[in-house]
Amino acid sequence: MKRRSRTDIAVDILRVAMNGAKKTHIVYEVNLNFNIAQKYLELLKEKELIRHENGVFITTDKGKVFQEMAKELKL
Repeated sequence: MKRRSRTDIAVDILRVAMNGAKKTHIVYEVNLNFNIAQKYLELLKEKELIRHENGVFITTDKGKVFQEMAKELKL
């Protein structure tokens, strides 16, 4: 099985959080452990690609642009 790149994982997190998702949902949907997920969520928040409101992570407009660009580059 091929390992996912950091970008692939970030894009998966942004996809799951598009309409808002709790950390537990992100962990299960993206298939990460909590510690790794926390590191990625912190990084995405730092880069303003995701925001955290009332216990829910939501992809920002900047995150949506990043996700689209990453998809295009993957093709």
